[in-house]
Amino acid sequence: MSEGERKVVDTRGKFTQVVKDGRELNDAEWTGGRILLSNKRLILAGNGGKRTIPLSKIESLEGRTDVNQLVAKVSGYVSLQLATEDVVLVSAKEPESFERMLYRALLDRKVILARHPAVEGGVVTDAEWEKARLKIEEGAVDLAIADGSFVEIDLDDIGSMEANERSVKDEKRQVLEVEHSEEGTSVQTYISGSSRRCSILETLLRKGESRSEIGVDLTERQNEVLMALYSGVSPFEIPDFLGMDVDEVEEVFDRLIELEVVEEIRVRREVALNARGRNIASEAMNDQ
Repeated sequence: MSEGERKVVDTRGKFTQVVKDGRELNDAEWTGGRILLSNKRLILAGNGGKRTIPLSKIESLEGRTDVNQLVAKVSGYVSLQLATEDVVLVSAKEPESFERMLYRALLDRKVILARHPAVEGGVVTDAEWEKARLKIEEGAVDLAIADGSFVEIDLDDIGSMEANERSVKDEKRQVLEVEHSEEGTSVQTYISGSSRRCSILETLLRKGESRSEIGVDLTERQNEVLMALYSGVSPFEIPDFLGMDVDEVEEVFDRLIELEVVEEIRVRREVALNARGRNIASEAMNDQ
C-alpha cells in the first residue's frame, strides 16, 4: 500500500459490473473473490483479474439498482456509481458491516458546512453556517462544528430528510435538511458540501429516514397528545394542557408506546417523541 494508506476491510464476497460507460450490461454475472477496502481505494480481486477503484471516483452509493434476474438473486449488495458512468455492485460476506465501513472510508473526517439548529421546535433560528467535520459511527452521523459544539444525528431518529438548493454563504449550493431530535425537541440540521459528498451522505441519511415512515392511524385524542408533545409541552403537563384525566393520558401513552410512536424515557411515565411520532404530529398540525 502507498504511504498514508491503511487497510479498513479485508473480506470475501461477490461483485459484478452492471453498467459500463452509461450502458446497461444484460449479461452481468457475479464473480466471487476478495474484497479489500482501504482509506484510499477499493480492490476487487477474482479469478478473472483485479479491479482497483479509487474512492475519489465513487460518486454515490445506492442500495439497489435495476439488474437482470441472475444478479437480483443476491441480496445485501451496495451499488457504486462511478465517475466513469460505470456501476459496480459489491456483496460482501457481512454486507451491513462492509457498507458501514465504506461510508466511513468515504466520509470520515471530511469537512462540510453545517447550520445547527437551523430550525428548532418548528421555528427558524438565526444560526450561521459553520465548518464541521464528519464522523460516521455505527447507527449515527456525528458533526464536530468549528464553534466547539457537537451534533449527533441518530439514524433511527431521523424524521425527514430533504435535499434542496439554498443560498450558502452567498452561493447557491445543495443542502441536506435533516429533521431529528435534541433533548426531546424537534430540530433541523442543515448540511452542505460538494455535490459528491452530499450525494453519498444523502444516501446514508435516507436509510435512517426510511425507518421512521408513518404508516399509523391514530385517534383524535392520540393526535392531540402528539401535537402537544411536538410543541414542547412536558408529558407531566399534558392532562392540564389538554383538559384530560391523568388515567386517560396514561392510556394514550401506553398505546403510543405500543405503536412505537413515543419512547418511555423514565418509569414515571415521561415520554419523548421519536422520529415517527414527530412525523405524525407534524402532519396532524398541517391538517389543522
